[in-house]
Amino acid sequence: MDPMEQMANGPSGPLPKDFNPEEAGNSEDMEKQFAVKVVQHMSTYWSILERVRGSSLRLTKLDDEIYTHLMLTFPDFDPAATINEDEMKSKAGKEKWRPFMMAYEKRVDDYNFGTMVRNHPGKEYDQDTTIFVPRMQFYAIEIARNKKGLNDWIFEKAEKERQAK
Repeated sequence: MDPMEQMANGPSGPLPKDFNPEEAGNSEDMEKQFAVKVVQHMSTYWSILERVRGSSLRLTKLDDEIYTHLMLTFPDFDPAATINEDEMKSKAGKEKWRPFMMAYEKRVDDYNFGTMVRNHPGKEYDQDTTIFVPRMQFYAIEIARNKKGLNDWIFEKAEKERQAK
């Protein structure tokens, strides 16, 4: 199982296959569990980047396909740029992202599960630098950043800290 699959399952296991969010209601316990899973995903990904250069990391078995699809669908996407959340979540942005994500509905587990992505590859996760997105957007953005070596600084920073000890 790859690291991202492990994150999707977490300590409480995957969501039940028959889970219907339309019938789930908004229980406070469920919201807390959801928030815990989002934070676990974020923390686990950061820990992986501290131990492995992003440029050598594969997030899924489909990384190359996802990257090619991203660049064909969004030819102006610059993984080094700050993500414009308003543009991405606008009606036009959603109309463009939805078919992209749906292409992976049966191929990537939890493709639409909410997670956090940093709005810029040079920043750490923080209240002002994170955007809540479906997992496929996270994969697409982070795969592009990793392929360009834009997350390698995280490993290098952690490596310096390890050597200083």
